[in-house]
Amino acid sequence: MGEPIRVFIVEDERRIARFLQMELEHEGFRTATEANGRKAFERIMQEEYDLVLLDLMLPDMDGMEICRRVREVSSIPIIMLTARGEIESKVGGLDLGADDYMTKPFDVQELLARIRAALRKHAPQEAVPEGEKLVVKNLVLYPGRYEVQVGGQNVELTKKEYALLEYLMRNKRMVLNRDQILQTVWGYDYVGDTNVVDVYIRYLRSKIDDRFHEKFIHTVRGVGYVIKE
Repeated sequence: MGEPIRVFIVEDERRIARFLQMELEHEGFRTATEANGRKAFERIMQEEYDLVLLDLMLPDMDGMEICRRVREVSSIPIIMLTARGEIESKVGGLDLGADDYMTKPFDVQELLARIRAALRKHAPQEAVPEGEKLVVKNLVLYPGRYEVQVGGQNVELTKKEYALLEYLMRNKRMVLNRDQILQTVWGYDYVGDTNVVDVYIRYLRSKIDDRFHEKFIHTVRGVGYVIKE
């Protein structure tokens, strides 16, 4: 058997941290906990973990700042834990590079499913052929290089924006509903607000359609979204 998966629980509410620790260890994970944001960031940088459960509200350094700094140097899976229900908090964490979020209170089985999904998403994959590219009109995406161009001009996208665009382009001319997009791009059977997809579609349109005055992403009312020539 391989080494147990190491989960770092960053949570300043002792009761919740202990509950998570007990549940995860019961499932066979190895855990460590930290209540202070700044110390947690230092430990993520210095120690070896496979996934981070990151509370949003922490002393000395909040979860958003930790996520931002970690993403500058590491792609370790991060699941945000927050008591906030506003879409801005969810989108903010995802836009900084978090893989997922859970709004307290949450179901343990759902959390475990999302942990497994985040770990699968970050598992080593077969290399994409260097020459592969996806093309829709003058929009070109290079999966092996994580580059996007329109008419030869580079387009800067966040991790989630890129993943969403790649999914749409790999399925061009196919209408994808919100559940399909959430499950593929966010990596789990999503339970919650599906308007996260709408927010990210707006982000993509502002960076691609609006900027280059070309309509790539189309809305099919009552169904979902499609990218087509």
